[in-house]
This record gives sequence, C-alpha cells and structure tokens, in this order.
Amino acid sequence: MTMTAPAPPAAAPKARKRILTGDRPTGERHVGHYVGTLANRVRLQDEYDTFLLVADHHMMTTRLTGLEEIEHNIRATVLGNLAVGIDPERTTIYLQSQVPEVAEIFLYFAMMVTVPRAQRIPTLKEQMRDLRIAHPSYGLLGYPILQAADILCVKGDLVPVGQDQRSHIELTREIARDFNDRFGPVFPVPEPLIPELGMLPGTDGGTKMGNSIGNVIDLFDDAKTVERKVMGMYTDPNRIRATDPGKVEGNPVFVYHDFFNPDRAEVEDLKERYRTGRVGDVEVKKRLAVALNAFLDPIRERRDALLRDPRIVEEVIATGTARARAEAQRTLREMRAAMKLDYFGA
Repeated sequence: MTMTAPAPPAAAPKARKRILTGDRPTGERHVGHYVGTLANRVRLQDEYDTFLLVADHHMMTTRLTGLEEIEHNIRATVLGNLAVGIDPERTTIYLQSQVPEVAEIFLYFAMMVTVPRAQRIPTLKEQMRDLRIAHPSYGLLGYPILQAADILCVKGDLVPVGQDQRSHIELTREIARDFNDRFGPVFPVPEPLIPELGMLPGTDGGTKMGNSIGNVIDLFDDAKTVERKVMGMYTDPNRIRATDPGKVEGNPVFVYHDFFNPDRAEVEDLKERYRTGRVGDVEVKKRLAVALNAFLDPIRERRDALLRDPRIVEEVIATGTARARAEAQRTLREMRAAMKLDYFGA
C-alpha cells in the first residue's frame, strides 16, 4: 500500500463548510481517541473541508520536559489518523509549529481577551487539578486563546469537540464577534460539533482514558497485548463469584462490547447471563478481546502498510502544512488590513 501526498491546491473560495479539529501529540492513538474523535473525522471528511491540526505548541502549555519525545509522538499521531481512514487528499493534516502566522494571530487575540475572562474557562481549573499545577503559566492561561487562533486562522465554521471543550469554542465565538465588530467582517463565528458517541471509560473504570494514566488500549497494540489488557479490566467490584448477579450498566467491559462487538445477539446474551449470575467475567472478557482484535486488525494492517514507506508522514505533513500556512497568511493579511496594521507593506 502506497500513498502519495497531494500537491497543495491553489486558493479557492470556500465551497463547503470548513472543520478544524486537532490532536495534542501525546503518544499512540488509543480506542478512546477512536470513539471520541477519529471515527467522527472519517465520516466528516467527505462532507466538509477538513483541517486536522497536530498541536505541538499546545503540548508545552502543561509540560516543558521530555520535549525530545514530541517528534515520535507527532509521527504516532499522524499514523494513527491515517490508519483509521483519514485521507490526506480530503483532510489537510498540518503541524502547528510550522505555521508561525498563528502566533501573530494569537498575539492580536490576546490583546482582546481580559484576564478574568480567560480564567473563567472551566477546563483550566480541571487541568490544574489533574496535573497538580499550583500556578499556571501564562501559556496555559492563554491556551483557549491559542485554540481560537488555530480555528480562525483557517476560518473554521465547525469544531468537533467533546462536551468539556464547549466553553473553549464559546470563547472563540466571542473573539470572532468582537474582532468583526471592532475592525470589520473577517471571521465566521464557528459552531461546536459535539459527537453523539460520548466517551469511552478507561480500562481501570475511570471516566478519563489517557496515555499518562496507563488505562488505555492502543490502536496498534498487538493481539496478545489487547487480550492481556482486556483480561485486567475493571468490572463490577461487588461481584465476587460468577454466580453472583452482576451490574451491566456502567460496567466498562460491557461499554466496550457495545462500542466494538458487532454481534448484538452475543452482547445481549452476555448481558442477560451476567445480570442473572450465569456467566463469569473471564468469558465476557475473552469475548470482548476477540471482538476488539477483529476491529483492530484492519487498522494494524493499514499502519504496517504505511510504515513500508518511511517518507509518508513527512510528505503528508509538508503538503498539509503548505496549504494551512497559505490559508493563515491570507487570514493574517485580512486581519492587518482591517486593523490598519498593513503599513510599510506588511
């Protein structure tokens, strides 16, 4: 399997609504990423003009150590998206740090947002709590403003986000309206696009799945690793013996069955027997491991095919970044003109 990165297309009027979505390069893509964002992206790329940002600058809002890992994580992020079916001919994949115009757009937006407004973002407090950050950096405080620059630099109309990110998009909407009112109609006012599938719990039963927590099943885990992780999954803590009636609702093993096991009759049979104490956790988990590996097999195969061409990631990023940067440059020129900052030919 070979993929040839397309040449950057010439600028053209927006014929379709535009989506901006993105990933922080934190490592391998996992099944939680698939349920939360990746599956939705594959569906949307046929309907919308899609830009997919690899947000390496956002990584530094919460950590300045281990930066040598970022290049590996960027590759893993791009490979994960390609392996699940993101097509670089329909989705523009680009690297945030290679579009320097975003930093200037961020600067102008930062002048428009008050500190109290930035502090009202709910996820700021959540990130500080989860990462045990006592005193946030200016970069972390400005994270949603940089996100607004990412979205508006390509004039995104829609932003697929989880429910927890809705407040970020509301700030972006405020910035777009404020800029248009102050200086002129440059930006669309983007809308959040909340996926219907919801979030996948971690294998430990936690509501958040994350590489740093270690409660994930990676898209590229081999079959034995998947089986090991599934057999160690959290289930109903009150169920001591296989003959005890068990709880299905909220049980991570059955949540995964609902997402990944296409044999609905099997899933319903397992649920009924679990509720009545006629099946053990071992059988339920083994059935899940089989279903998960069947789901992951084609993804792993596509990844292996992609790895046969070591240049593919660089080519996809280079081509996508060229297009994204051209869009950002046009946006920045319009902003400078509207703000009367296009002096001396700027």
